[in-house]
Amino acid sequence: MRLHKLTVTAFGPFAGSETVDFDALAAGGLFLLRGATGAGKSSVLDAVCFALYGETPNARRANRLRSDHAAPGRLTQVELELTLGGRRLHITRLPEQRRPKKVGTGTTVERPQTLLREWAADAGDGTPGWRPVSKSHQEAGEEIHRLIGMSREQFCQVVLLPQGDFARFLKGDSEERGKLLRRLFDTERYGLVEAWLAEQRRAQESAVHSGRRRLRDLASKAEQAAGPAAEPAGEWVPAEDGDADLTAGVLGWAAILRSGAAEQLAVAEAALAGAEAAQRTAQHEREAAEELAGRQRRYREALAEAERLAGFGEAAARDRHRLAAAQEAVGVEAALRLRESAAEALDRARAAEQRHREALARTDGGGQLPTGAGADAAELAEAERRLRAEVVRLEAARAEERRRTELAREQHALARDRRAAEDLAEEAEDWLAEFDGELARLEQQQTRAQMASTRVEQLDGQRRELTTRLGAARERDGLLAEIAAAEPRVAELRTAALDAREFGLDLRDRRLAGMAAELAAQLRPHEACRVCGSPEHPAPAEAAEGDRVSAEDEERAGRAQAAAERLWGEADQALTALRVREAAAAGAAGPESADVLARTLAELEHEHRTALQEAEALGRVGQEIARLSEDRARRLEELNEARERAAVLTDRLAKLDDEQRALTARVAAARGEAASVADRAASLTGLAEAVAAAAAAARTAAEARARLDEAEEELGGAAAAAGFPDAGAALAVLLPREERERLEARLERHHAESAAVRHELALPELAEAAARPPVDLPAAAAALSAATDRLGRAHAARSAAQERCTALAEIGRQLGALAAELAPALERYRRINRLAALAAGTSTENRLRMRLESYVLAARLEQVAAAASDRLVRMSGGRYTLVHSDDRGTGNKRSGLALRVVDAWTGTERDTATLSGGESFFASLSLALGLADVVTDEAGGMPLDTLFIDEGFGTLDEQSLEEVMDVLDGLRERDRAVGIVSHVADLRSRIPAQLLVRKGRHGSTLALAGREDA
Repeated sequence: MRLHKLTVTAFGPFAGSETVDFDALAAGGLFLLRGATGAGKSSVLDAVCFALYGETPNARRANRLRSDHAAPGRLTQVELELTLGGRRLHITRLPEQRRPKKVGTGTTVERPQTLLREWAADAGDGTPGWRPVSKSHQEAGEEIHRLIGMSREQFCQVVLLPQGDFARFLKGDSEERGKLLRRLFDTERYGLVEAWLAEQRRAQESAVHSGRRRLRDLASKAEQAAGPAAEPAGEWVPAEDGDADLTAGVLGWAAILRSGAAEQLAVAEAALAGAEAAQRTAQHEREAAEELAGRQRRYREALAEAERLAGFGEAAARDRHRLAAAQEAVGVEAALRLRESAAEALDRARAAEQRHREALARTDGGGQLPTGAGADAAELAEAERRLRAEVVRLEAARAEERRRTELAREQHALARDRRAAEDLAEEAEDWLAEFDGELARLEQQQTRAQMASTRVEQLDGQRRELTTRLGAARERDGLLAEIAAAEPRVAELRTAALDAREFGLDLRDRRLAGMAAELAAQLRPHEACRVCGSPEHPAPAEAAEGDRVSAEDEERAGRAQAAAERLWGEADQALTALRVREAAAAGAAGPESADVLARTLAELEHEHRTALQEAEALGRVGQEIARLSEDRARRLEELNEARERAAVLTDRLAKLDDEQRALTARVAAARGEAASVADRAASLTGLAEAVAAAAAAARTAAEARARLDEAEEELGGAAAAAGFPDAGAALAVLLPREERERLEARLERHHAESAAVRHELALPELAEAAARPPVDLPAAAAALSAATDRLGRAHAARSAAQERCTALAEIGRQLGALAAELAPALERYRRINRLAALAAGTSTENRLRMRLESYVLAARLEQVAAAASDRLVRMSGGRYTLVHSDDRGTGNKRSGLALRVVDAWTGTERDTATLSGGESFFASLSLALGLADVVTDEAGGMPLDTLFIDEGFGTLDEQSLEEVMDVLDGLRERDRAVGIVSHVADLRSRIPAQLLVRKGRHGSTLALAGREDA
């Protein structure tokens, strides 16, 4: 990284715009940045850091970077030109700040801005120049950080070497050194490793504690399942900090519990078997008693039922006689019902026949239908056949009639399409007739727009030229006013300087004239004269009282003359500079006045806006011409298609007209006097259906008459066959079917009940049970209840023993699984606990008590100490060397970041805090330079061609300063520039190239100063 140019405006102590040309300043490789305290030396370094990172080294707020001396309208801005990674970059940054409002009064907030540009051989117009890279804060910051390879903290420690920080670093303790090293080296990941190991240790420890809790829970469950007689689990369960083998004792104790539970289960099963046998015996005795009691009850109930059935014998005989007579008359009933049904059917058929004949008589059949009462079914069927045949012949005519309707619709649609085609063709012809005129109009507009576009380009050049001339004219007028105001002042100062010179020359002449009197005033009696050497002074010269001039008077006059001449020279130089600038502005502005140029520019602006408005229509007119051409092609295609379609439709309509006339003639012949063939066919179809209905009704009436005759003959035969003199006698004894069925059911039920009672009384087991004494059922039930209670208690005892065995077996399985699960968890806990303790520095195995992050930082510190020692040996004349120490800290302090200094003169190693002021400067400067080398390597080896060293040289004697300067001269190798920030007077004579920072009431300024200005 090499800095080329820095420009600051309204930044820090600088009220105006100040520029530092690092290429000229660092041409010799070493330069001095000097100035009074508070002038702003460190602000130059702040500006470099702000340009690169958008922040200053001390992280001041950006809105406090603005100079308090700056004018309200001047914005704070930093520009830095540098080379990074072989790329020439230009960075411009403006912090957030307040500025006056452009409209109205008050202020507004100006947002921060960042602009990153790169020098390119082709900046976009074929010439070399600055090419924009990014205007985004984030993108520009990421690109710069990628090229530098260092964070802001690393850059401020490596490039802007702050001696105060390294003096504290040199003499501080491990904690203070660790804070700086952590900022410079990315060791966060090692801290994260420590935290991760600690978290894993806590997680594994939690898992082990969880295993202990689960073990205690399972032991409690086992103790509860085993019952109060079991051995307590307390002495078998390990404590929180107990032996690592958590499950060995508990597993044995659980096995003992399972063995005892198994013995209890065997005893309970034996007791259950005895209870089951006693319960079965009581159950059998109870069942036998209930069976005997049931037989005795059945015998008593059968005797009572037999007595009841004996009282219904006479009623049953009467019901059997009545039922037999009714069943003999059942055949006459069926014939009678058939005759009645046939008579009703004949009445309905005759009524229907009468209705259909009357309806047929009202139908107009052309006098050809048999509508009289004498027409039989055959004649009506023949009339129906003739009508159906006529309907069939009309079907063809109906198809032609439908075709005629479809042709009419098609003709209408074709006529509509032909009219649309003709209208489209006419519209296309009208549009094409107007095409040439519209195209000519658009081409004229296009020509005018092209001419206006050319005029815009010409006016742009004239506007730029006039704008430049107007600015120069206004600058010229302003400079003329300044010159007019400055000339009287210069004349006054020239007069004052000439008067002061004349007064000084007059005093010198008067002193020379009175030199004899001045020498005579120094004579003493008997002392040799310094002019003639005589000890005698017979006539010493005497000066008049008003002409005596002393050396002090002459010296005061000389100082007044020098001051007057300096003021005159400065004013004359300023006037000359104004005249030079006025001449340059007048040459750029030309002879015209600013008002004339402003009016000319306003006219050009108006003409430019007019031409620009006309030129903006160029693209639109071109699009309209292209669209017009496309429309013409489309219209021609539409015209041809419309004409062809109209011709085709005309031919088709002619053919359809011929077909329509033929169909019309045939349909008219077919429909006769009807409105349409369909109406004619519907009329005939309705007539045929009426004839068919009348024929069917006549046939149904004839069939009903025949069935009635048959039913009357069958009724007479049935009465004779049943043995009745006539049908009336049979109807007298006839019963309804429901009554007959009820009598049959009652008789069957009486017969069944009587047979069942006789069967029940004939059973030998019932007779034998009736002969025995009554049964005592309560005693048998009480014995069974006692046996059942005993069986329930035995079952409960056996179930409890079984559940105990099952629960203990399940708990034993869980204990085994927990033992298998805890074994690897315990191993992981031992391993992670050891690693975490080692990384945290708390393990006895970590003899240095160093944390992992401290170990990595110690390695970096060892590299820094080695790099610093190379320079410290040269600065101290070979006496001192810095070494890294792993000694443990006192008390609870960790080790690993200690520094020791080795004194080659005494061969001893001592603490860095024992170094003197100058020696501390040697060591801290060596540390700063060594750290710069190590951080540079860590950041990817980015060459740092520009370094700054801030203060610390005031503690050095002449010999030490000479040795330090030799080391700094060595830094200039490989074209490296080193800037020293100091106000030590001795460095002014040693370093020719200097950047002088002057402070004043209205802000500080920057200027390059050579050795003669020192």
